[in-house]
Amino acid sequence: MSFKDKKTSPLGLYSIGIAALFLIGFFLLLIFGAQNYRGAVAAQHANDDSRVLLSYVSTCLKSCDGEGCVEIRQDGDSSVLVIADGDTGFTSRLYLLDGNLVEEYSETDAPLDPENAEIIGETGVFLVEEVQDGLLAVTTDAGKSYIYVRSEGGVQ
Repeated sequence: MSFKDKKTSPLGLYSIGIAALFLIGFFLLLIFGAQNYRGAVAAQHANDDSRVLLSYVSTCLKSCDGEGCVEIRQDGDSSVLVIADGDTGFTSRLYLLDGNLVEEYSETDAPLDPENAEIIGETGVFLVEEVQDGLLAVTTDAGKSYIYVRSEGGVQ
């Protein structure tokens, strides 16, 4: 049997070609799937970040929902949300300062002291208004959220 008598079958080349095609398809599917997953996670994080301020305000209100503990004051175009800390004589005050929502914890009768305020997050708008008895509308850059104050004293 000589070298010229040996015939090669094209079946081996077809098998290698089909395997290569499936391998390329698998890698393309893996790459596109990873990109789609990364995009979905980035969108979810952006949504979470935009809603964090409204969630924080809601949590602050719900944590100290006693009789007459919530007060809304106006400071120019912005609101100051004052939440009393029980009978301690201290309050948490949430207000807008230089494009940030800040929280200041101080004595109830003390004037606003921006140097003591902690930055909560960035927003260009912070408005709090009472829509109905005990129903507050809180507006930030992320939108508007409605929070019901359960206390009997309502909002002062």
